[in-house]
Amino acid sequence: MDRDGIKQVIPHREPMLLIDTAELIDGASVASYTVRGDEFFLQGHYPGNPVVPGVILCEMMAQSACLLTDTQGATPYLTGITNARFKKPVKPGDTINFKCELKSSKDIFRFIKGEGRVDGNVCVNGELSFALVE
Repeated sequence: MDRDGIKQVIPHREPMLLIDTAELIDGASVASYTVRGDEFFLQGHYPGNPVVPGVILCEMMAQSACLLTDTQGATPYLTGITNARFKKPVKPGDTINFKCELKSSKDIFRFIKGEGRVDGNVCVNGELSFALVE
């Protein structure tokens, strides 16, 4: 699905909608974002050497993971990030591809493992938890 379709599933809107495409494949969410270079988060990070901040990579991964939460009208609030690792810088011109898989759920909570890759190389990975709140 494109950005309009994504907006039907998750509550994020510009400028905080940070995935361009998304789909569910074999129970996993697969999403992507192409870094254009004019994004708000690159302003000042770093002048002359723009790099996507790690916290933004985590947000992109979390938005990708939201497709797995089956919100049914609830808002998926990110409640935790564990074991986040940043393996390779993401720069303007890069397309980062995310894959997230639901590991478990309990009541309103969802526990998801995700990773982002550029050109097949892992850039970010970690475990995310969400609470689905009415």
